[in-house]
Amino acid sequence: MTKADLVEKVYLKTGFSKKESSDIVEMVFDLMKNTLENGEKIKLAGFGNFVVKQKATRRGRNPQTGEEIEISSRNILTFKPSQVLKSAINGQD
Repeated sequence: MTKADLVEKVYLKTGFSKKESSDIVEMVFDLMKNTLENGEKIKLAGFGNFVVKQKATRRGRNPQTGEEIEISSRNILTFKPSQVLKSAINGQD
């Protein structure tokens, strides 16, 4: 599903114009992005949790040369689905 598909679904379900539906979808994505950029987590009941975690610096190896390299620390985004979503995906409604 693409962002355009989401806009279309919002348009069909709400009766808003396509422009309004697009603005709503963009606003939700912007809010989520800004929240995660600030290091806060997003908990969506019945869907799951988005969390930004810090990965420490670690040693790695270049697979082509075998040379050891240092992989710098960085933030990663993780998603953990809720039990409700897991059950729905596995047909256990």
